Amino acid sequence: MALSCVLTDIEGTTSAIAFVKETLFPFAEAELDAFLDAHEEEPEVAAVMAEVREIASQQEPRSTLRMWMAEDAKVTPLKTLQGLIWRAGYLDGRLTSHLYPDVPPCLRAWSKAGLRLAVYSSGSVAAQKLLFGHTGAGDLTPLFAGFFDTKVGGKREAASYATIAAGLYLPATTILFLSDIAEELDAAAAVGLQTCQLVREADGTQATDRHAWEPDFPGVARRFGLPVPG
Repeated sequence: MALSCVLTDIEGTTSAIAFVKETLFPFAEAELDAFLDAHEEEPEVAAVMAEVREIASQQEPRSTLRMWMAEDAKVTPLKTLQGLIWRAGYLDGRLTSHLYPDVPPCLRAWSKAGLRLAVYSSGSVAAQKLLFGHTGAGDLTPLFAGFFDTKVGGKREAASYATIAAGLYLPATTILFLSDIAEELDAAAAVGLQTCQLVREADGTQATDRHAWEPDFPGVARRFGLPVPG
């Protein structure tokens, strides 16, 4: 069936794993106390901290957050708070997001051709918009029709992809999901999404034999008959 939408992961797919692990995560950890000291009473941050206390009621909230950071836990309040801290860094110029150079031209070409674009990442929707809004190639957020995070479910759970398809009002079979993680692609394929693994040499990704794979977005475009820029 013809494609109507490309749904993409971020880390290891559009952006280097190193950017997230070596820039974004350490920035959030280093800024945690100062950010909470300055903003903890604000409604948006207070709601996050209340959720942390609800999940880990026997632990001090900041200690819980640091533990989750050390574990890279996919916990929604942590991801939300990280996004808020990153927003401050992007807005004052301390952070600029990384995208692989092949990504922006392909996203623009696909959008221009009428394909809908969407993002599904374990990072919060707010963090996703910040990343695509502060790139060296400009603000790419207007290209996207939807942003999805772990509020729809885990990325290795098939039901999450059914929820996303329903949220986009599209048949699952018309959506192409791009990720570097085979188990995420397995979950997407289980409900009918088309899939392609991004095997970025810089990230050391190992190709799976369960899904089509390509080294970059132009390779994806050629394999699935999408526009290839320039």
